[in-house]
Amino acid sequence: MLKVKILFVGPSEAGKSVLANFLSETTEGIGSYIPTQGVRILEYEKPSIGGNGKGARCRFELWDCGGDQKFETCWPALTKDAHGVVIVFNPDLPSHVKEIEMWHSCFVQQQPLPESQCLLVAHHKPGTGGDTESLNLPPPLNRLRLIHSSLEEDPEDVRMEFMKYLKNVTNLVDENRDREEMQIIRDKE
Repeated sequence: MLKVKILFVGPSEAGKSVLANFLSETTEGIGSYIPTQGVRILEYEKPSIGGNGKGARCRFELWDCGGDQKFETCWPALTKDAHGVVIVFNPDLPSHVKEIEMWHSCFVQQQPLPESQCLLVAHHKPGTGGDTESLNLPPPLNRLRLIHSSLEEDPEDVRMEFMKYLKNVTNLVDENRDREEMQIIRDKE
């Protein structure tokens, strides 16, 4: 079974836990805001979404990482063996837009993780309306795939965009695994 580890990172109160719960179809913790302490791991299985035709199931681990920088000493351990990073932020808060550069640096650039395995989610809180047009991001953030999420208005669009991202990451993980297996076979010859 293919195992894919995705980190959900970003500033405090960005909506990482809400999104991770929604995307993994987990109902725990729904209600008032409770800051994530360290990390919370959500696991779920899906039939293979990679399109490789092998029919294998996929186990996804969504690592919902606390947004408080007091956990920074734990971040290197969290990034170990991560296949993708989802940076969640509230675009209505200027401090979040500035802070995502730091999250990108720590979790994407320092790994190093290809930009194709990173997703930016501008998560609009209920009742904010969500301006999807006026978001200007500096390089290298402006090269990343960006989706706007409003679970109040378009939850299935958010799920569909996330599944596209997961399919891309799963294909890359599967290709790397196949390449490693072929290398082992060649080394034995």
